[in-house]
Amino acid sequence: MDLHQGSQFTGGRFRILSWHIGHRGGAISSNSRKGNPYDNALMKSFFKTLKRELVNGTQYRDQEQVRQDIFKYIELYNNTERIHSSLGYKSPKQFEQQNS
Repeated sequence: MDLHQGSQFTGGRFRILSWHIGHRGGAISSNSRKGNPYDNALMKSFFKTLKRELVNGTQYRDQEQVRQDIFKYIELYNNTERIHSSLGYKSPKQFEQQNS
């Protein structure tokens, strides 16, 4: 078990920096509850899939290309075509249409 439990993210300097960035509209802090490894499981799973299906092995010209590729992945593929086991093997779009 990790005894530090995210201490690098709760330390004084990091907290001050993230507070300043957040108040300028650039970041939102999201910390797991102590001892609860499932708080961030959904996002960890999403980023793992994003890296595996899109990012790994890709050479990007610049940050703008990264932004565009990730936007396309999420909006044009992940939310419309990619099936999700948690949605009964339907895409989010199909799931919403069925349940609206």
